[in-house]
Amino acid sequence: MSTAAASWGVPQARYGLDAWLCGAIATLLIWGLIMVASASVAQAEKLTGEPYYFFLRQLVFLALGGGIGFTLYCVPMQQWARSSTWLYLFAIGLLVLVLVPGVGVKVNGARRWIDLGLFRLQASEPARLALILYVASYITRRQASLQAGFKGLAMPLIAVLIPTFLLMMEPDFGATAILMGVVFLMLFLGGARVLYYLAFLGFAVSGLVLIAIAAPYRVKRLLNFMNPWADVENAGWQLAQSLIAVGRGEWTGVGLGNSVQKLLYLPEMHTDFIFAIFAEEFGLLGISLLLTLFGIVVWRGFAIARRAELDGRRFQAYLCYGLTGWLGLQALINMAVNMGLLPTKGLTLPLLSYGGSSLLTVCALLGLILRVDYENRAAAFGVTSAEDRQP
Repeated sequence: MSTAAASWGVPQARYGLDAWLCGAIATLLIWGLIMVASASVAQAEKLTGEPYYFFLRQLVFLALGGGIGFTLYCVPMQQWARSSTWLYLFAIGLLVLVLVPGVGVKVNGARRWIDLGLFRLQASEPARLALILYVASYITRRQASLQAGFKGLAMPLIAVLIPTFLLMMEPDFGATAILMGVVFLMLFLGGARVLYYLAFLGFAVSGLVLIAIAAPYRVKRLLNFMNPWADVENAGWQLAQSLIAVGRGEWTGVGLGNSVQKLLYLPEMHTDFIFAIFAEEFGLLGISLLLTLFGIVVWRGFAIARRAELDGRRFQAYLCYGLTGWLGLQALINMAVNMGLLPTKGLTLPLLSYGGSSLLTVCALLGLILRVDYENRAAAFGVTSAEDRQP
């Protein structure tokens, strides 16, 4: 490997990659492509006349996402740590930009997207990634203060409140909940004092509850979630159709491509509610395998983070904890929504749902996790550089 390549942090193949993690990711990506093709065929035919329109676009997003993921995989982690302030400002700027009329695209009463031509970028996706990088850097730089008392815990939470407010202006309650959940996980693992942590956690949960019941449409969504059959022809239609799809799957499913609910009965069947179509076609057996694959991703992500923490690379560790927590939490929430265990959140199922913003961001996220794994393995070989040292 050339000196120039080494200076840019391009990983050397001899250190290898986590086989379990890469295998689970590859399986989920392939299964996701298959499910997008299956779930979207009726909707694509109706909207464009091309049955595989969404599948072909998802292939393009996957190719772009792979390039983004590899690029981030080649960047030394300490470059991200030193850029935390710029990343925070980038997140704020993006969330402000999407609220500007004429720039942000408004769909169903929510202004969450920026039209980039090829696809609409959901601003909350890259913004959350940038904010998690910022929080990981804060924990690394201010861990003593974080563990000492109130101020060290309050400062990052106050910083996160600004983008949280902007997210609620879109509004995007689901992205807000995920962001707050991941930030609290990272601060807890960073050693925040339990008493102060529980106080802030209680305050955050109370705030989310108040936000949830402050708007009439959210109250209605909550009521529909608890009993979708009460208004099954209107507000309860989507959840009712999702539950029918899950129920039809029974033990082994009706078979790939044989879903009935995807034939324009279930709205958002290839995006937020792709899990319901998956459950219908593959049944409980398929759901169990899907949960196992996501479990492997979370297990290996936390194992990589723990290895970095034990080796003293705290930024890599807390970033990896946060990114893995985000992936696992969003997957669980999406599945719970599809099965009627939580109110509708407008969150995709990572690696499976159709969508450029989601897939590109998840690929970037995975590139960062694999970079942490690479640096762990390089350290095990005794290979370190100035870029790998803590700031």
